[in-house]
Amino acid sequence: MIQTPIRVAAASLSLSWFRAALGRWALLFALLPALFLAPARAGALELQELVVRRQDGGLLLDFSLRVVLPRTVEDALSRGVPLYFETEATVYRPRWYWRDERVARQSRQWRLSYQPLTENYRVSLGALHTSYATLAEALGSMTRIARWRIAEPTQLDPDEQRYYVEWSWRLDTSQLPRPMQLGIGNQADWVLGIERTLRPE
Repeated sequence: MIQTPIRVAAASLSLSWFRAALGRWALLFALLPALFLAPARAGALELQELVVRRQDGGLLLDFSLRVVLPRTVEDALSRGVPLYFETEATVYRPRWYWRDERVARQSRQWRLSYQPLTENYRVSLGALHTSYATLAEALGSMTRIARWRIAEPTQLDPDEQRYYVEWSWRLDTSQLPRPMQLGIGNQADWVLGIERTLRPE
């Protein structure tokens, strides 16, 4: 009398587990064609222009990039994950007797987000916010800068000609939600950036 309910319950539990497992396998087989027929798109980053020049006693920097986001990064953006991009320029003066002197540093950080209600992309730079109809237009606003003043005349010696600049542009994954940072680790799709060292013209 006691064993019958236990056996019925065990059989019911086994049947529920079997159905759940069958459902997971069915979902997996349904996704396989998509995984093989639509491989992930690799990202691309091409430096088109990078120039530093002296003007009015200071230093101005121009740069232009062509950026295509990897598929996984673009998918995260479309699902509501904001992306942060940063560019930085540091001016150094060489010294033979000690490490080179850092005389100036400038940086900019952009926040890129997708607005599903309007189907627009929003780029934020400090308190300034601009909306774009396409992802390409939004990326273009963060990958081209002209006449960016990276050093003031008061920071430079007019007789010193050996200054050089270390410049970088990158996707800042440290700004992603913490659980996501742990999940992506060092995945290649999320390593998007470029660095260069150059001297003023």
